[in-house]
This record gives sequence, C-alpha cells and structure tokens, in this order.
Amino acid sequence: MQQTIVFFALGAALVLFIMDRWRYDLVALFVLLGLVIAGIIPGEEAFSGFAHPAVVTVAAILIVSQGLASSGVVDSIAAVLGKVGSSRTAQVAALTAVVTVCSAFMNNVGALALLMPVAIRIAAENDDSPSVLLMPLAFGSLLGGMTTLIGTPPNIIIGSYRAEVSDAPFGMFDYSPVGLGVAICGLAFISLVGWRLIPLRKGQSSSEAMFRIQEYTTELVVPPDSPHDGKTLQDIAGRTKVDFVVLAIVRAKEKILAPSARVEIHAGDHILVEVASEDLDTILEATSFVLAGQQSLGELEANEIGLVEAVVLPRSRMVGRSAPDLRLRAGFGINLLAVSRQGLRIGKQLKRVVFQAGDVLLIQGATGAINDTLSILGCLPIASRPPELEKRRRLVLAMGIFALALVCLVTRLLPAQIAFSAAALAMVLTRLVRLRDAYAAIDWPVVVLLGAMIPVGGALESTGGAALIAEQLTRVSSGLPTFAVLAIVLALAMFLSDIMNNAATAVIMAPIAVSVAQGVGGSPDAFLMAVAVGASCAFLTPIGHQSNTLVMGPGGYRFGDYWRLGLPLELLIIVLSVPLLAWIW
Repeated sequence: MQQTIVFFALGAALVLFIMDRWRYDLVALFVLLGLVIAGIIPGEEAFSGFAHPAVVTVAAILIVSQGLASSGVVDSIAAVLGKVGSSRTAQVAALTAVVTVCSAFMNNVGALALLMPVAIRIAAENDDSPSVLLMPLAFGSLLGGMTTLIGTPPNIIIGSYRAEVSDAPFGMFDYSPVGLGVAICGLAFISLVGWRLIPLRKGQSSSEAMFRIQEYTTELVVPPDSPHDGKTLQDIAGRTKVDFVVLAIVRAKEKILAPSARVEIHAGDHILVEVASEDLDTILEATSFVLAGQQSLGELEANEIGLVEAVVLPRSRMVGRSAPDLRLRAGFGINLLAVSRQGLRIGKQLKRVVFQAGDVLLIQGATGAINDTLSILGCLPIASRPPELEKRRRLVLAMGIFALALVCLVTRLLPAQIAFSAAALAMVLTRLVRLRDAYAAIDWPVVVLLGAMIPVGGALESTGGAALIAEQLTRVSSGLPTFAVLAIVLALAMFLSDIMNNAATAVIMAPIAVSVAQGVGGSPDAFLMAVAVGASCAFLTPIGHQSNTLVMGPGGYRFGDYWRLGLPLELLIIVLSVPLLAWIW
C-alpha cells in the first residue's frame, strides 16, 4: 500500500512538472507534505532534507560563483573573445569552450549569464543572428557542469548519496574522466557540426533591431492654453483610453524621469512618450497637445535616460507577474517600453503582459541606477558591462579563496559542505560579495526542491519502491549485457531531466540506479555516474534546464528548435559515456 502511495505521489509530481503550472519547488513541497500526511514520512523527518550536506553545498557554491563572477574572472577571459573573427565555427568553438570551462567550477546559469552579452555583441558586430551562438553556449554550460563535483547540483547529490551506500562520497575530480571526455567530444561536435543544425531565427542583437523604439517614441508639447494644465498623467490616460508610456517630462530646467501617474503636467511641458503610431492621433485629438521637434529628445536620451535591453531570469521576481503588480514605475522608477517573447514583440497592452522566464524587455530609467534596479528585479542586461575598478585585486583574492577551498576538498581535509561554506563566508567578509547579493545569489527554489525531494527519495527507497522499479528494469533487460542496462539507466535519467528539474532527477534515480546495479551484478559507482551524466543532459527542451530557458528569448528560439541539436548530442553522449563508464568504473 505504501509503495502505491509513493508511486502515485511521484507520478503526480511528474505530471505537474510537465504541465509547468506550479513552480517545481511548490510541487516538491506538495509531494513531501502529502507523504507526511499519509504517514509514510515521519513528521519529525519531514524537513531533514534541508540539513542534508548536498543542500548546504549547493547554496554555498552559488555564493562562491557570485564571488567569482563579481571579481571579473570570466570578464577577463571574455575580453579576448571579441577577436575570434567572423567565422561562425571559430565563434561557436571559442564561446562554448570558455563557458564549458567556467561551468566546471561555477554555477551553470551564472557562467552563461556572464557570457551571453559577449555572444550577442559578437553576433551584432558580424551582422549575424545570435541564435547560432546562444544555444551552443547554453549546451556548453551543461557539458562543463558534468566534469566536477561542484559543476552542477546533480553531481553534488550523487556524491552525497554514494557516501550513504558506500564508504565515502565521490571526490572533486572523480567525475572528470567520464565528464571531461564527454565534454570535449560534445564541444567538438557542437563547434564543427551541431551549430549547423540550429534553425536561423531572428533573435535580436540590439534594441533597435528588436523593438524599433524610434518608431514609437514621440515628443509632445503642452500648449499655453491647454485645458489639461494642472491635470495628472492618470487623468490624461483616462481621457485618451489608449496604451502609452510617459518616459520623461522636461519642464524649464527640471527633468522628471519615469514620472508616476500622479505627476501633474503644466503648460509648456515637453512630454516624451512611447506610443504606437496608430494611437498617436488619438492622443493629439483628445488632449490638443502638439508635436515637438526631435532635438531635445535626443539630448535627454543621450545624457540622462538609459534604454536597456534585459532578459528575465528563471528565478526573477517578475516571473508570473505583470508590470502593475510589480509597480515598476512607482516602486522602481523605471518604465517598461516593450516586451519580446521568442523573438517577436508582444503587441497587446503592456500592463496585461504576464512575464515569463526568457522574455526580453526594453526598460527605460535613469542611467545611474538602472543596472542595480535590474539586478534587484532578477533581470540580466543584454549589453557589455563596463569595466570595474580594482578588478585585478579582487580577481586574485577570489581565485585564492576558491583555490584554498578546492585544496581542502581534494585532500579530504574538509568535506564539500564545510569547505565551500567557509569559502562563501570568506567572500562575504572580504566584500567580494555583498551580504545582500549573497542571499540573492542562492537559487532558493532549487534549495527548497532539494530539501523537499531528499526525504521523498528516501521514502521511495525505504518502502521498497526503488527496488521494485529496479527489479522491473532488470526483468525487461534480462539477457542484455551489463553495459546495455547501463545505457538504459543513462537514457532514463536523460529523459527525466528533459521534462523535470535535474536535481529532482538525481534524487529519484540514485536509489533506483544502485538497486539495478545490485540486480545485474554491476558496479553501483558506474550506475550512479550514469545518473549524474544523464541528469546533466537536458538538451531536448527549453524547460529542462534554466540555461535553455535563458537563451530562448534572445535567440528567438521555438520550443521545437532544441531537439534538432539536442537529440544527436544526447545520442553521441550515450555512445561515448557507456564505454567510459564501463572502463573506468
């Protein structure tokens, strides 16, 4: 009976993951609490997963990754990439190689986010579509993650689980013999052949190309005898009944950027608005405002108004909410000018748009504060970042702290969760990472997912569910050699990671893999490593991994574009991984 309940709960979780109606951390909590209420997981053990070493290690690694990013480690490497030339093969190879190396030692999404602006700039300089570069960049971040213990959460989970069924966890570089071989071959395939399989989309490399903002920006003047003198912008909006955004008001020597709806207008004001051309006549007719010349508009934009193109990150507070919900203008002092999804500008009223991860936004605000505001909102500016002062000192300090943590881990002086927690604390104390940014760097949905799913994985094992699934897999594969069963486990982990979070895949598949290994007389280490590799191979869909979601908007990709490169890459990885796993483990 208990097995049936656990299977039903996991089946419901799988359906909810695929439907993507609820975020995966909420799904995990739903399943956990359901099993607690059913009496399968004891109440006192319900939240034991949050104290698991894997959860602590993942959180610490995310803070350390933020420290490496802010120190300029990746920026120093990326500065060289602008010289790779106009060859698409060279561009793909250089970008993908750098993100692969970076992802081995820092968060996948963090490495991708740092190199995305570089890729988009290279595409713009060569008058090319960024769709050629961004999918290889995302896939490279996944390939790099499978090469070390800290490269991706599934490796940390598998390493910790190995300590429960064996005498010690996997070490820092135990993943490298298989992971490095797969990463090198995958990189070669993507660079020489794979990018040619990606459909050329209109992905945008500049706000001018994406949104044609000058076609929508107009300067209006309030005439001396205007009946609207003293009225608020909210009054004007109610009178015109069309959708427009006020970018700024210029009044004598005063300039009001991103004014709120309560600001009053006066005769002689110059009002900079963003409005569709078909609605402009309606505004002029309803208000008796007059069109102005474009000179003052250009001066204002160049000196004080920043127009920034940004992509909504998967963990952004904007996801699932609209501009009015977030109070972008009143609360953050910015204007939302346009939204693009999968390379196409959304035509409906902006106040009705519910943001999704991967959406590309055109944001206007004061130049000095807009980047900090985007960071708070959880958006990544798609532009090259200006160089920061004292980067060299920060870089040396960050690399020193990180190297010391690695030495402690490799020599087994400290376990992973202690070594990297100490490194994270050191980066905060040395001000490489501000405390606010440290908390912001932690991907809390992943932490909650892991903390909730670890007891669920334990329930699958304790009720005999893992052994039952393993028995069925062993029966189905009866008569097949061990390496063929290994390939089946690897392929199953790949399939699950394409439709659900890779960390959840590792939690569920780890006990099943060990049971299968025992059933066929194989090495549990080989089967655990197969799960680690498979959980990192979310190449078929944009929802399988946050890296894939992040490039969808800027690259203009459609849902079905990913499998064109992802399917042959996954087949190649199976062909390469199984012999390596069998030989090494």
